[in-house]
Amino acid sequence: MNKLRVLVSVADKEGIVEFCRAVEPMVGEYIASGGTGAVLRSAGLPVTSIEDLGAHAEMLDGRVKTLQPQIHGGILARRDAAHLAELEANNIRAIDVVVVSLYPFEQTVARGQVTPEEAIEQIDIGGVALLRAAAKNHEHVTVVSDPADYPRVAAGILEGGVDAPLRRSLAVDAFRRTTAYDRTIADWLAGNGPGDDTGLPQTMDLHLELLQECRYGENPHQAGGYYGSPGTDLPFVQLHGKAMSFNNWQDLDAAWQCASAFSQPAMAVIKHGNPCGLATASSLETAWEQALASDPISAFGCVVAANRSMDLATADRIGSMFVDVVVAPDWEPDALKRLQRKRNVRLLQAQTGLQSDWQVSSAVGGYLVQESDRSADDLIPANWECATVQQPTEAQLVSLGFAWHVARFVKSNAIVLAAGTATVGIGAGQMSRLDSVWLACRKAGDRSRGSVLASDAYFPFPDGLEAAAAAGVTAVVQPGGSLRDNQVVKAADDLGLVMMMTGRRHFLH
Repeated sequence: MNKLRVLVSVADKEGIVEFCRAVEPMVGEYIASGGTGAVLRSAGLPVTSIEDLGAHAEMLDGRVKTLQPQIHGGILARRDAAHLAELEANNIRAIDVVVVSLYPFEQTVARGQVTPEEAIEQIDIGGVALLRAAAKNHEHVTVVSDPADYPRVAAGILEGGVDAPLRRSLAVDAFRRTTAYDRTIADWLAGNGPGDDTGLPQTMDLHLELLQECRYGENPHQAGGYYGSPGTDLPFVQLHGKAMSFNNWQDLDAAWQCASAFSQPAMAVIKHGNPCGLATASSLETAWEQALASDPISAFGCVVAANRSMDLATADRIGSMFVDVVVAPDWEPDALKRLQRKRNVRLLQAQTGLQSDWQVSSAVGGYLVQESDRSADDLIPANWECATVQQPTEAQLVSLGFAWHVARFVKSNAIVLAAGTATVGIGAGQMSRLDSVWLACRKAGDRSRGSVLASDAYFPFPDGLEAAAAAGVTAVVQPGGSLRDNQVVKAADDLGLVMMMTGRRHFLH
């Protein structure tokens, strides 16, 4: 069997050295340029550069390197007499394997705060051309567009050659990759990219691939899976435990959004998509104790999120009870080992820069799309208006600011009672705001005395305030905007309450 000629051009260098070393017995020549060539050479692999093939050297800051007849002729040639003769006449040799990972355009624009110049420079031209050329000629050429395919391609090469069904499957993957890549670029250039303030996108790409199967959907008789854009990875890396279910992912999403919204060390305790406890403190351990104290009964089987590296002291506290999932941006080794004693608990690490500009949900015959709720100005108490005679103390403002922040993550009708920067009672998902007040106060018990209250939307009647005041609430923050605001404010004055108005509601259905 003739030795293979392998072209390698990868933006993502992870795993490429191992792949090339694995197939080296069957390879006669590696062809690479720029950074890819440097990585392979540093690993002791022999590499032929583009200019060594008689092609033009890289130019225009690397914008032009593989766009050459010596490269594309070797990829696109059929292995028939006519094409092989033409290659020989032009001193070009056939290329058998093409391994490409594209510039990270999607990841670049997903970061937000990216300049047009930065984004444009991450648009891959040569890599896309290589993938399309190799995929077109898949009858003769093996194309690898995803590092996850390195093991099976290497196995095929070492067994005597990648078979036709796998080459075709890899070609399909390559065309899907370039399609998704181009669509992302087109949407961004059209003003539909992250960070744009041009309103709703006129088109939205929902071409998704299965990233991970769930153990099941909302119920065991339903199938479920986690999908993402082609070429992307799961936003969380699972470090331990059994497979995630559909409900685990939903609760994890809610927990991570809650915890990561705060700058101080924060712990969020989530059940059924709602926080049953959330606190910020000087340490994760203290935040965990205060968050758990908010509703320890509901916390059984909860999903927990931290916005700091998980430490041993906090992990030890969490390990004393039954939890389903724990997620943190990083893990101290001892903390990980402590919770790994619990065989079934799922331990995950969040990737950096997680955010989404649009929320998409299914509806009958279509989809509903909205901007993510990332308002910032109404989170600052200095921007609020005090509607009552009674003015807030500094301590009340701090606590009201915390409670208002939490209310964004509670299903409507949402009522949050807080003391300091910890929740003490939460009423969520009730059909009546009065019912949510009753529920939050019942959860809080005696801790409602001296607490503050946040309501995600206005009070339509004074009855909710009256119930809160009877439970000992001293200050309230709400958006305002009801036709009966005057009646509600008068009731607050009569009850001796502080009432702050934010001017913005935060429904979460």
